[in-house]
Amino acid sequence: MVSIKDIAHACGVSTATVSKALNNRDDVNPLTRERVRETARQLGYLPNAMARALKTNKTYNIGVLMVDKADSGLKHHYFASILDSFKVMMERSGYDLTFISSQIGAQPCTYYEHCIYRNVDGVLAACVDFSAPEIQNLLESEIPVVSVDYVSDEKYSVISDNDAGVRSILEYVLRMGHQKIAYIYGEPSQVTDIRKNAFICALEEHSVALDEKLILEGKYLHPELSYELTRRLLSGENRPTCILYPDDLCAVAGMKAISDAGLTVGKDVSIVGFDGHPILRMLGSQLTTIRQDTDAIGQSAARLMLRLLQKEEIPMTERVQCIDVQLLEGNTVAQI
Repeated sequence: MVSIKDIAHACGVSTATVSKALNNRDDVNPLTRERVRETARQLGYLPNAMARALKTNKTYNIGVLMVDKADSGLKHHYFASILDSFKVMMERSGYDLTFISSQIGAQPCTYYEHCIYRNVDGVLAACVDFSAPEIQNLLESEIPVVSVDYVSDEKYSVISDNDAGVRSILEYVLRMGHQKIAYIYGEPSQVTDIRKNAFICALEEHSVALDEKLILEGKYLHPELSYELTRRLLSGENRPTCILYPDDLCAVAGMKAISDAGLTVGKDVSIVGFDGHPILRMLGSQLTTIRQDTDAIGQSAARLMLRLLQKEEIPMTERVQCIDVQLLEGNTVAQI
Protein backbone atom coordinates (compact mmCIF):
# COMPACT_ATOMS: atom_id res chain seq x y z
CA MET A 1 0.00 0.00 0.00
CA VAL A 2 1.31 3.44 -0.97
CA SER A 3 2.06 5.70 1.99
CA ILE A 4 2.72 9.42 2.47
CA LYS A 5 6.39 8.56 2.89
CA ASP A 6 6.43 7.00 -0.60
CA ILE A 7 4.95 10.16 -2.11
CA ALA A 8 7.41 12.36 -0.18
CA HIS A 9 10.35 10.29 -1.45
CA ALA A 10 9.10 10.43 -5.05
CA CYS A 11 8.64 14.21 -4.90
CA GLY A 12 11.73 15.00 -2.85
CA VAL A 13 9.74 16.84 -0.16
CA SER A 14 8.91 16.24 3.50
CA THR A 15 5.97 14.14 4.68
CA ALA A 16 4.56 17.30 6.29
CA THR A 17 4.49 19.01 2.88
CA VAL A 18 2.78 15.97 1.35
CA SER A 19 0.15 15.98 4.11
CA LYS A 20 -0.55 19.68 3.61
CA ALA A 21 -0.77 19.28 -0.17
CA LEU A 22 -3.16 16.33 0.04
CA ASN A 23 -5.36 18.29 2.45
CA ASN A 24 -5.35 21.24 0.03
CA ARG A 25 -3.75 23.59 2.56
CA ASP A 26 -2.94 27.14 1.45
CA ASP A 27 0.51 27.21 3.04
CA VAL A 28 2.00 25.07 0.25
CA ASN A 29 3.38 26.38 -3.04
CA PRO A 30 0.62 25.77 -5.65
CA LEU A 31 3.06 24.09 -8.05
CA THR A 32 4.34 21.80 -5.28
CA ARG A 33 0.80 21.03 -4.19
CA GLU A 34 -0.22 20.02 -7.70
CA ARG A 35 2.96 17.94 -8.18
CA VAL A 36 2.33 16.07 -4.93
CA ARG A 37 -1.32 15.42 -5.77
CA GLU A 38 -0.45 14.22 -9.27
CA THR A 39 2.26 11.91 -7.90
CA ALA A 40 -0.25 10.53 -5.40
CA ARG A 41 -2.68 9.79 -8.21
CA GLN A 42 0.00 8.08 -10.30
CA LEU A 43 1.15 5.92 -7.38
CA GLY A 44 -2.45 4.99 -6.53
CA TYR A 45 -2.44 6.52 -3.07
CA LEU A 46 -5.67 6.24 -1.09
CA PRO A 47 -6.04 8.06 2.26
CA ASN A 48 -6.75 5.98 5.34
CA ALA A 49 -10.15 7.22 6.51
CA MET A 50 -9.72 5.87 10.02
CA ALA A 51 -6.31 7.45 10.45
CA ARG A 52 -7.58 10.78 9.15
CA ALA A 53 -10.53 10.65 11.53
CA LEU A 54 -8.26 10.02 14.49
CA LYS A 55 -5.97 12.87 13.51
CA THR A 56 -8.59 15.48 12.66
CA ASN A 57 -11.44 14.32 14.91
CA LYS A 58 -13.62 14.38 11.79
CA THR A 59 -14.96 11.50 9.66
CA TYR A 60 -15.55 13.61 6.54
CA ASN A 61 -18.90 11.89 6.32
CA ILE A 62 -22.15 13.87 5.93
CA GLY A 63 -25.53 12.32 6.61
CA VAL A 64 -28.44 12.93 4.22
CA LEU A 65 -32.00 12.64 5.49
CA MET A 66 -34.58 12.44 2.70
CA VAL A 67 -37.55 10.44 3.95
CA ASP A 68 -41.06 11.87 3.61
CA LYS A 69 -44.60 10.53 4.06
CA ALA A 70 -45.05 10.06 0.31
CA ASP A 71 -41.72 8.20 0.12
CA SER A 72 -40.80 10.39 -2.87
CA GLY A 73 -37.26 11.32 -1.80
CA LEU A 74 -34.92 10.89 -4.76
CA LYS A 75 -37.90 10.46 -7.11
CA HIS A 76 -38.74 14.11 -6.49
CA HIS A 77 -36.90 16.13 -9.15
CA TYR A 78 -36.68 19.18 -6.89
CA PHE A 79 -35.00 17.44 -3.96
CA ALA A 80 -32.92 15.11 -6.14
CA SER A 81 -31.50 18.14 -7.98
CA ILE A 82 -30.71 19.89 -4.70
CA LEU A 83 -28.92 16.80 -3.41
CA ASP A 84 -26.88 16.49 -6.61
CA SER A 85 -25.69 20.10 -6.31
CA PHE A 86 -24.94 19.64 -2.60
CA LYS A 87 -23.08 16.38 -3.29
CA VAL A 88 -20.81 17.89 -5.93
CA MET A 89 -19.73 20.74 -3.69
CA MET A 90 -19.22 18.60 -0.58
CA GLU A 91 -17.19 16.00 -2.48
CA ARG A 92 -14.93 18.74 -3.81
CA SER A 93 -14.22 19.59 -0.18
CA GLY A 94 -13.35 15.97 0.61
CA TYR A 95 -16.63 14.79 2.16
CA ASP A 96 -18.64 11.64 1.47
CA LEU A 97 -22.42 11.34 1.82
CA THR A 98 -24.34 8.67 3.75
CA PHE A 99 -28.11 8.26 3.77
CA ILE A 100 -29.69 8.26 7.21
CA SER A 101 -32.58 5.90 7.93
CA SER A 102 -34.65 4.65 10.86
CA GLN A 103 -32.88 1.33 11.23
CA ILE A 104 -29.42 -0.18 11.59
CA GLY A 105 -29.57 -3.47 9.74
CA ALA A 106 -32.83 -5.01 10.96
CA GLN A 107 -32.76 -3.07 14.23
CA PRO A 108 -35.07 -0.01 14.49
CA CYS A 109 -33.44 3.21 15.63
CA THR A 110 -34.02 6.95 15.67
CA TYR A 111 -32.45 9.22 13.07
CA TYR A 112 -30.19 10.62 15.76
CA GLU A 113 -29.04 7.12 16.73
CA HIS A 114 -28.29 6.31 13.11
CA CYS A 115 -26.25 9.51 12.81
CA ILE A 116 -24.22 8.50 15.87
CA TYR A 117 -23.80 4.98 14.50
CA ARG A 118 -22.52 6.35 11.19
CA ASN A 119 -20.43 8.94 13.04
CA VAL A 120 -21.41 11.74 10.66
CA ASP A 121 -19.92 15.22 10.96
CA GLY A 122 -23.18 16.89 9.95
CA VAL A 123 -26.60 16.26 8.38
CA LEU A 124 -28.50 17.70 5.41
CA ALA A 125 -32.23 17.35 6.15
CA ALA A 126 -34.62 17.70 3.22
CA CYS A 127 -37.91 16.18 2.13
CA VAL A 128 -38.82 15.06 5.66
CA ASP A 129 -41.69 15.65 8.05
CA PHE A 130 -40.05 18.34 10.17
CA SER A 131 -42.95 18.23 12.65
CA ALA A 132 -42.04 14.65 13.66
CA PRO A 133 -40.56 14.42 17.20
CA GLU A 134 -37.51 12.44 16.03
CA ILE A 135 -36.66 15.12 13.47
CA GLN A 136 -36.97 17.81 16.12
CA ASN A 137 -34.75 15.68 18.36
CA LEU A 138 -32.08 15.64 15.65
CA LEU A 139 -32.38 19.40 15.10
CA GLU A 140 -31.88 20.01 18.81
CA SER A 141 -28.88 17.68 19.05
CA GLU A 142 -25.17 18.56 19.01
CA ILE A 143 -24.87 17.40 15.38
CA PRO A 144 -24.68 20.30 12.86
CA VAL A 145 -27.83 20.21 10.71
CA VAL A 146 -28.69 22.24 7.63
CA SER A 147 -32.35 21.95 6.64
CA VAL A 148 -33.96 22.66 3.28
CA ASP A 149 -37.29 24.53 3.15
CA TYR A 150 -37.71 24.56 6.92
CA VAL A 151 -36.87 27.39 9.31
CA SER A 152 -36.60 26.98 13.08
CA ASP A 153 -35.26 29.24 15.81
CA GLU A 154 -31.50 29.83 15.63
CA LYS A 155 -31.01 26.85 13.28
CA TYR A 156 -29.47 26.76 9.81
CA SER A 157 -31.63 26.60 6.71
CA VAL A 158 -31.76 27.19 2.99
CA ILE A 159 -35.20 27.98 1.62
CA SER A 160 -36.75 28.70 -1.72
CA ASP A 161 -38.68 31.98 -1.76
CA ASN A 162 -42.13 30.35 -1.81
CA ASP A 163 -43.90 33.54 -0.78
CA ALA A 164 -42.48 35.48 -3.74
CA GLY A 165 -43.21 32.55 -6.05
CA VAL A 166 -46.92 32.42 -5.25
CA ARG A 167 -47.24 36.20 -5.35
CA SER A 168 -45.60 36.37 -8.77
CA ILE A 169 -48.03 33.73 -10.04
CA LEU A 170 -51.03 35.68 -8.73
CA GLU A 171 -49.80 38.96 -10.18
CA TYR A 172 -49.27 37.27 -13.55
CA VAL A 173 -52.66 35.54 -13.79
CA LEU A 174 -54.42 38.68 -12.57
CA ARG A 175 -52.68 40.69 -15.32
CA MET A 176 -54.00 38.09 -17.74
CA GLY A 177 -57.51 38.98 -16.58
CA HIS A 178 -58.34 36.06 -14.27
CA GLN A 179 -60.52 36.62 -11.19
CA LYS A 180 -61.87 33.12 -10.50
CA ILE A 181 -58.63 31.50 -9.37
CA ALA A 182 -58.53 28.08 -7.70
CA TYR A 183 -55.67 26.73 -5.64
CA ILE A 184 -54.90 23.06 -4.97
CA TYR A 185 -52.25 23.07 -2.27
CA GLY A 186 -50.08 20.35 -0.73
CA GLU A 187 -50.35 18.54 2.59
CA PRO A 188 -49.61 20.46 5.81
CA SER A 189 -46.03 21.73 6.12
CA GLN A 190 -44.20 24.99 6.68
CA VAL A 191 -43.85 25.46 2.90
CA THR A 192 -47.57 24.83 2.38
CA ASP A 193 -48.48 27.38 5.06
CA ILE A 194 -46.24 30.01 3.44
CA ARG A 195 -47.67 29.40 -0.03
CA LYS A 196 -51.30 29.30 1.11
CA ASN A 197 -50.91 32.48 3.16
CA ALA A 198 -49.22 34.23 0.22
CA PHE A 199 -52.12 33.19 -2.05
CA ILE A 200 -54.77 34.55 0.32
CA CYS A 201 -52.86 37.77 1.06
CA ALA A 202 -52.17 38.45 -2.62
CA LEU A 203 -55.87 38.12 -3.46
CA GLU A 204 -56.77 40.53 -0.66
CA GLU A 205 -54.10 43.03 -1.72
CA HIS A 206 -55.52 43.04 -5.25
CA SER A 207 -59.13 43.29 -4.00
CA VAL A 208 -60.09 39.90 -5.45
CA ALA A 209 -62.86 38.06 -3.62
CA LEU A 210 -61.75 34.87 -1.88
CA ASP A 211 -63.92 31.83 -2.65
CA GLU A 212 -63.19 29.11 -0.06
CA LYS A 213 -64.74 26.48 -2.35
CA LEU A 214 -61.92 27.08 -4.85
CA ILE A 215 -59.19 26.31 -2.30
CA LEU A 216 -58.66 22.56 -1.91
CA GLU A 217 -56.10 20.50 -0.02
CA GLY A 218 -54.25 18.03 -2.21
CA LYS A 219 -50.87 16.33 -1.87
CA TYR A 220 -47.46 17.02 -3.34
CA LEU A 221 -46.52 14.64 -6.16
CA HIS A 222 -49.95 13.00 -6.07
CA PRO A 223 -51.32 13.31 -9.63
CA GLU A 224 -54.29 11.00 -9.02
CA LEU A 225 -55.66 13.23 -6.28
CA SER A 226 -54.99 16.39 -8.30
CA TYR A 227 -56.87 14.85 -11.20
CA GLU A 228 -59.93 14.18 -9.01
CA LEU A 229 -59.80 17.62 -7.38
CA THR A 230 -59.58 19.27 -10.80
CA ARG A 231 -62.64 17.34 -11.95
CA ARG A 232 -64.46 18.56 -8.83
CA LEU A 233 -63.53 22.18 -9.56
CA LEU A 234 -64.65 21.89 -13.17
CA SER A 235 -68.03 20.45 -12.20
CA GLY A 236 -68.78 23.14 -9.62
CA GLU A 237 -71.17 26.01 -10.12
CA ASN A 238 -68.44 28.63 -9.96
CA ARG A 239 -65.92 27.02 -12.34
CA PRO A 240 -62.48 28.69 -12.07
CA THR A 241 -60.79 30.17 -15.10
CA CYS A 242 -57.35 29.38 -13.67
CA ILE A 243 -56.07 26.64 -11.32
CA LEU A 244 -52.80 26.71 -9.38
CA TYR A 245 -51.14 23.41 -8.43
CA PRO A 246 -48.63 22.44 -5.71
CA ASP A 247 -46.10 21.09 -8.21
CA ASP A 248 -45.62 20.47 -11.92
CA LEU A 249 -46.55 16.77 -11.82
CA CYS A 250 -49.91 17.63 -10.29
CA ALA A 251 -50.37 20.34 -12.94
CA VAL A 252 -49.89 17.73 -15.67
CA ALA A 253 -52.62 15.65 -14.02
CA GLY A 254 -54.77 18.78 -14.11
CA MET A 255 -54.13 19.04 -17.86
CA LYS A 256 -55.46 15.52 -18.28
CA ALA A 257 -58.58 16.21 -16.21
CA ILE A 258 -59.32 19.37 -18.22
CA SER A 259 -58.85 17.51 -21.49
CA ASP A 260 -61.06 14.61 -20.35
CA ALA A 261 -63.78 17.14 -19.52
CA GLY A 262 -63.76 18.22 -23.16
CA LEU A 263 -62.02 21.52 -22.43
CA THR A 264 -58.78 23.03 -23.69
CA VAL A 265 -55.86 23.95 -21.41
CA GLY A 266 -54.77 27.56 -21.90
CA LYS A 267 -58.07 28.45 -23.54
CA ASP A 268 -61.07 27.26 -21.53
CA VAL A 269 -59.15 26.72 -18.29
CA SER A 270 -55.68 28.01 -17.44
CA ILE A 271 -53.22 26.26 -15.14
CA VAL A 272 -49.95 27.05 -13.35
CA GLY A 273 -47.48 24.62 -11.76
CA PHE A 274 -44.63 25.02 -9.30
CA ASP A 275 -41.03 23.70 -9.50
CA GLY A 276 -39.92 24.36 -13.08
CA HIS A 277 -39.40 20.70 -14.00
CA PRO A 278 -37.41 20.91 -17.28
CA ILE A 279 -38.87 17.76 -18.85
CA LEU A 280 -42.50 18.47 -17.96
CA ARG A 281 -42.17 21.89 -19.59
CA MET A 282 -41.44 20.14 -22.90
CA LEU A 283 -44.99 18.78 -23.12
CA GLY A 284 -47.29 19.89 -25.92
CA SER A 285 -48.75 22.66 -23.76
CA GLN A 286 -45.68 24.35 -22.29
CA LEU A 287 -46.47 24.73 -18.63
CA THR A 288 -46.42 28.12 -16.95
CA THR A 289 -44.66 27.52 -13.65
CA ILE A 290 -42.27 28.77 -10.99
CA ARG A 291 -38.66 27.68 -11.34
CA GLN A 292 -36.89 26.93 -8.09
CA ASP A 293 -33.10 27.27 -8.37
CA THR A 294 -32.04 23.84 -7.13
CA ASP A 295 -28.38 24.41 -7.99
CA ALA A 296 -28.25 27.54 -5.85
CA ILE A 297 -30.11 25.83 -3.00
CA GLY A 298 -27.74 22.85 -2.97
CA GLN A 299 -24.64 25.03 -3.19
CA SER A 300 -25.87 27.37 -0.44
CA ALA A 301 -26.61 24.37 1.79
CA ALA A 302 -23.08 23.04 1.17
CA ARG A 303 -21.45 26.40 1.94
CA LEU A 304 -23.49 26.72 5.13
CA MET A 305 -22.55 23.18 6.15
CA LEU A 306 -18.85 23.80 5.54
CA ARG A 307 -18.97 26.94 7.68
CA LEU A 308 -20.56 24.93 10.48
CA LEU A 309 -17.98 22.16 10.20
CA GLN A 310 -15.22 24.75 10.39
CA LYS A 311 -16.89 25.96 13.62
CA GLU A 312 -17.31 29.43 12.18
CA GLU A 313 -19.47 31.83 14.15
CA ILE A 314 -22.39 32.47 11.80
CA PRO A 315 -24.44 35.66 12.43
CA MET A 316 -28.20 35.24 12.92
CA THR A 317 -28.80 37.18 9.71
CA GLU A 318 -26.90 34.55 7.70
CA ARG A 319 -28.37 31.41 9.27
CA VAL A 320 -31.29 31.33 6.83
CA GLN A 321 -30.43 31.61 3.15
CA CYS A 322 -33.41 32.52 0.93
CA ILE A 323 -33.02 31.66 -2.77
CA ASP A 324 -34.85 33.61 -5.47
CA VAL A 325 -37.42 31.94 -7.74
CA GLN A 326 -38.37 32.74 -11.34
CA LEU A 327 -41.71 32.80 -13.16
CA LEU A 328 -41.51 30.83 -16.41
CA GLU A 329 -44.25 31.86 -18.80
CA GLY A 330 -45.65 29.06 -20.96
CA ASN A 331 -48.85 28.78 -22.96
CA THR A 332 -51.12 27.36 -20.27
CA VAL A 333 -52.48 30.73 -19.08
CA ALA A 334 -54.97 32.46 -21.37
CA GLN A 335 -55.53 36.20 -21.72
CA ILE A 336 -59.20 36.85 -20.92
